[in-house]
Amino acid sequence: MEDASDHLRLNANIIDEEEEEGFPLEFMIGKQTSTAELQPPPPPFLLKTYQVVEDPTTDEVISWNGEGTGFVVWQPAEFARDLLPTLFKHCNFSSFVRQLNTYGFRKVTTIRWEFSNDMFRKGQRELMCNIRRRKSWSHLHAHNKSHQVVPTTTTTTMKQEDHHQRLGIDHNHEDQRSSSASSSFVYSALLDENKCLKNENEFLSLELGKTKKKCKQLMELVERYKGEGEEEDEIDDDDNEDEGLKLFGVKLE
Repeated sequence: MEDASDHLRLNANIIDEEEEEGFPLEFMIGKQTSTAELQPPPPPFLLKTYQVVEDPTTDEVISWNGEGTGFVVWQPAEFARDLLPTLFKHCNFSSFVRQLNTYGFRKVTTIRWEFSNDMFRKGQRELMCNIRRRKSWSHLHAHNKSHQVVPTTTTTTMKQEDHHQRLGIDHNHEDQRSSSASSSFVYSALLDENKCLKNENEFLSLELGKTKKKCKQLMELVERYKGEGEEEDEIDDDDNEDEGLKLFGVKLE
């Protein structure tokens, strides 16, 4: 991997020098091109990315996919640690991905770091000349805002609409306050009713307890009198057996 890094560093330096000196396109992409067909050279970022993808010594870390229509970063950690510093003088993989997005690359799948662009193909370096960097949204927004012209009638209409909207907002606030007050009143009434029901439930529970106690005492009293009556009957039976059979008060033997 160290030999591959040195090789990439040397090629990256060559690309940087070519960019500074303005070498013609045919020198950088290895293809004879007529003057009429000359196009602006690809940005150094694309040239360096193509270089590292094309390099067979780094295939374990980054390489073309099976169809050659995109490339895969197989080992993002090693790519950021060993290859990014030699190419772009940083080791931030997220920054590399953002750069790809600005040039129209898209992530093909969620299971691996595979990227594709219709103008970034294996064996077709010349297609990279058609890739252009996207302008940032903030730049476009500022540009459109600086060139925006609003007619006077439109401005007046917007002010009137804004006034009506504010009136509507005020009415909405009043409705919200009224609704809030009504909700508070209902909530207080429910709390009072709940308190009354709770007190009534406690009173009924107390009365029920007293009633149960009285019923228990009554049952105990009934059981006690029932037992005493049975004992008296047994005593009478014993007396009758002792007296025996009598005739006119005279015991018969």
